[in-house]
Amino acid sequence: MIEAVGLTKRYGAKTAVYNLSFQVRPGAVTGFLGPNGSGKSTTMRMILGLDNPTSGHVTIGGFPYRKLPNAPRQVGALLDAKAVHGGRHARNHLLCLAQLSGIPARRVDEVLGVVGLQDVARKRSKGFSLGMGQRLGIAAALLGDPQVLLFDEPVNGLDPEGILWVRNLMKSLAAEGRTVFVSSHLMSEMALTADHLIVIGRGQLLADMNIKDFISHNSADFARVRTPDTEPQQREKLTAALTEAGGQVLPEQDGALRVTGLPLPRISDLAHSADVRLWELSPHQASLEEAYMRMTQGAVDYRSTIDQKAGLQQELPPGAVPQPQMPVAGQGQPGWYAPPPPQQGGQPFSMPQGQPGPYGAPAGGAPGPYGAPSAPAGADANPYAQSAPQAPAQAPAQPPAAPAVPVAPAAAPDLTKPEDAR
Repeated sequence: MIEAVGLTKRYGAKTAVYNLSFQVRPGAVTGFLGPNGSGKSTTMRMILGLDNPTSGHVTIGGFPYRKLPNAPRQVGALLDAKAVHGGRHARNHLLCLAQLSGIPARRVDEVLGVVGLQDVARKRSKGFSLGMGQRLGIAAALLGDPQVLLFDEPVNGLDPEGILWVRNLMKSLAAEGRTVFVSSHLMSEMALTADHLIVIGRGQLLADMNIKDFISHNSADFARVRTPDTEPQQREKLTAALTEAGGQVLPEQDGALRVTGLPLPRISDLAHSADVRLWELSPHQASLEEAYMRMTQGAVDYRSTIDQKAGLQQELPPGAVPQPQMPVAGQGQPGWYAPPPPQQGGQPFSMPQGQPGPYGAPAGGAPGPYGAPSAPAGADANPYAQSAPQAPAQAPAQPPAAPAVPVAPAAAPDLTKPEDAR
């Protein structure tokens, strides 16, 4: 088990990690999430004894990494897949690591087979692709058959088959009772791999909870309801009944209704009592990406701005008509919503009253075990309202096209890769 208590790291005037406390337990894949610059890599380096904390401490199995007997046999890590001598064969690289740690040479061939590099074991690592380098780094982490494993972006550069392999590998290692700590920015992959999440922002703990609880506590679920399109009076009747029962009803772009504050069975009963036919009654549950963006939007250091393109575009010739601006993909369609505004939360529509609110703490109650904040009560239940995009004005008639001028065909580009020439 990995345990950090009051972990703080400062580089001069900059505080990379501040008062960070958490536990990574065996038998589960623990995801380590946070925006760029939030302190994830610094935390992992302190776990492995590569950086000394300014204050606080972190232990593995009750001991600091530097005091573990034969640490490479107990802890395996992949922090930088490029930390390999480019002129050394893949097998020789692993063999050097094995000899330094007293690991039998036969283990080198075993891990090369596990990661699928047995056919390129005699090739120099400088010719490896990004994905092959990742596999070699994972092989080095598995070399000592350790009980504790740390991976920083392990699927970087892997193809879909490789990503699936890493996912299954992480799960199988955790199923054997090992401690698996994985940092990644791929939310879709974390949703399929991790059992528990530790989320930090600007060096401080934001969440330490089960992945299902994290999604439900940091997103606003709602019910999608649709009545017959040919009978608008039924839609109005249902809206009045749901509002009277305490629900919040908002119209969707396609004519459906978005209902929060009421569970699905209650919505169905109210529709039946009001003698309203339903064409659709379905739940909407947020993804891990949506919940993550909602929690960390206030802790992002690097934000893009709108490209003004001032002075970069060529002037249009006389009589030419500018093309209308293309809308954002999916905007105005069912299921598309603008990013949520900061510091707003919505209670899931299926959450009974009196249950814990967002961020894992009851309204007005105490924070979680490591100071996870609780969301304020009475938050707005509709953080996703988005007005329909305006249709572009009809363009005037195009002038007659100029006669086509024959153009000599361009030479075919050279698609030969550097490695094909070797």
